[in-house]
Amino acid sequence: MRGPWVSTVLFGRVPFVTAVLAAVAALALAGCDSDADPKSASATGPSVLVPGKPGEANRTLSAQDAEEQRADDDTPNSADVSYARMMITHHAQALDMTELVPQRAESAQLKALAERIQAAQGPEIEAMRAWLKQHGKSEKSDGHLHAAMPGMASASQLKNLRAAKGKAFDELFLTLMITHHQGAITMATEVKGQGNNIRIEEMADDVVAQQTSEINRMRDML
Repeated sequence: MRGPWVSTVLFGRVPFVTAVLAAVAALALAGCDSDADPKSASATGPSVLVPGKPGEANRTLSAQDAEEQRADDDTPNSADVSYARMMITHHAQALDMTELVPQRAESAQLKALAERIQAAQGPEIEAMRAWLKQHGKSEKSDGHLHAAMPGMASASQLKNLRAAKGKAFDELFLTLMITHHQGAITMATEVKGQGNNIRIEEMADDVVAQQTSEINRMRDML
């Protein structure tokens, strides 16, 4: 009985082995197909126009190559440095405005808002100063950069704010600060497109998120 049993088992395994080999081959083909799809998708994916350095032509890279290149080199450019310098001045004016709130505002809600602005923008100023120092850049910016900053309150507007009190102060403060925040968002959005440093981009993202939320709150208060 031993011989026939062995023969039956051995010959009975042939279809099983064949089936296993066929399954392995199918999986291998599927793996090849799955490997090919990302490559073809990448090849047909969106391209990115990368501005060349002064005197050099622009280059067209795949989105993946552009991201990898940026990850490898986030050396600050002039847009990054200008943003840090201008935003320090921009935030400083916001803090000057919030310092008037405790003695002149009527709304408790406005007073709480001013405290939140101070809590956010004071540390942001220090972070940008530290960033400039880390990269060997001075904090001082050119006069024309100050004049070009969007959202800044004029000297006459600040004079009117200092002279106002109660509901009149609340309304003028909110109006000026909404415009001020909108200017900061404009600056942050621009540096996200023109800058190269990841840390500056992160700080710009924080400005956009925080000040968009505060604009919505101030509009509701008006």
